[in-house]
Amino acid sequence: MPTVHDEAFCIRVWDWSETSQTVSLFCRTHGVVRGLAKGAKRDDTRFSGGFELLTKGQVGMIIKSSDAMATLTSWDLSQTFPSARANLPAFYSAMAMLELVHHMVRDHDPHPILFDSLGTAAADLANPDRTIASLTEFLWSVLVESGYRPELDRDVRTSTPLDKSSPLAFDAKLGGFKRWEKGGAEEGWRARPQTLEILRNLAENKPVTGAAEDVLRAGKLLYAYVRETAGMPMPTVELALKVLSG
Repeated sequence: MPTVHDEAFCIRVWDWSETSQTVSLFCRTHGVVRGLAKGAKRDDTRFSGGFELLTKGQVGMIIKSSDAMATLTSWDLSQTFPSARANLPAFYSAMAMLELVHHMVRDHDPHPILFDSLGTAAADLANPDRTIASLTEFLWSVLVESGYRPELDRDVRTSTPLDKSSPLAFDAKLGGFKRWEKGGAEEGWRARPQTLEILRNLAENKPVTGAAEDVLRAGKLLYAYVRETAGMPMPTVELALKVLSG
């Protein structure tokens, strides 16, 4: 079968043997691909010294079928993102981004926009003041690209326009915001107007601005929605949000 080449991030890596590794790669045009790199831990020029988490490179691979491990034939390392290992908030945020891709992107399902978002978010970790915003922006990208974009403009229960001055709640089952009715049998999480405003800015591709605690609150809401849609907790994301909370 032919060898294909693609840009890729390493999002998971395990030792297969003393000399080989199994790797999960997030590729720009092939989505998540799991493969075996025989001899990757040897001094083998085909693999640029082996695979490490949150590194980017050009991969060569033979993809046999959608449910079989690919055979990795080469790895040309191009970017290492050292800032993601410079401090704990950056490190945990970077690992959270990888876990989000691992659980929210299906194998062989390409998401080039999310691929580019991962690169941008990882690079942004070089600025400690951007760490909270970078993770929040990436959580938004994951939801949009996986088909779970939250409804921000209309009440998900009544379909009437949302007024951000009204008491709000986020309903994960309905996928968006609604007015909070005091004393009612409500399902959902209370939300502040600032949270809705931050998410609306994200939807318009505007930079995330505002107080760090407001941005973090928006990130926590997005993660809670991710957890509900995935049907499982993501411990690394929870740890990152806890560390960012101080």
